[in-house]
Amino acid sequence: MKRRGPVAVWLGLTIITLGIYQLVWYFKIHNELQEFDRRRPLSPGGSVLVLLFLGWTVIAPLISFKNTGKAIADAQRAAGLPVTCSPSASMWLMFVFGLNVWYMQRQLNLIVDAYPGAEPGTQVSLAA
Repeated sequence: MKRRGPVAVWLGLTIITLGIYQLVWYFKIHNELQEFDRRRPLSPGGSVLVLLFLGWTVIAPLISFKNTGKAIADAQRAAGLPVTCSPSASMWLMFVFGLNVWYMQRQLNLIVDAYPGAEPGTQVSLAA
């Protein structure tokens, strides 16, 4: 996985690109989570399509963010880390200035930090 700045993902790049970067980021993290642990299948394209076409429903993005939180928690478990990612926080922080993006990226960075020196795309050993 790639280490990204949580504030840059949450605020900086999203504002500069008028929200497009958040969709790109969402696709990328799902793709990276899928490559990290292939035992848990994810649909990066499907996750982005939910935000694009069902974002107006509010319920569909909430479910998608909760499922992303579960995937991050599973990846933390697979990396042998204590699980600190809360799927509920990944979901409900959406209503607090979109802080769920910042929160999820911080949790992903914990996984990246567990493998110091590993380049993105490098095969790593999983704990569970």
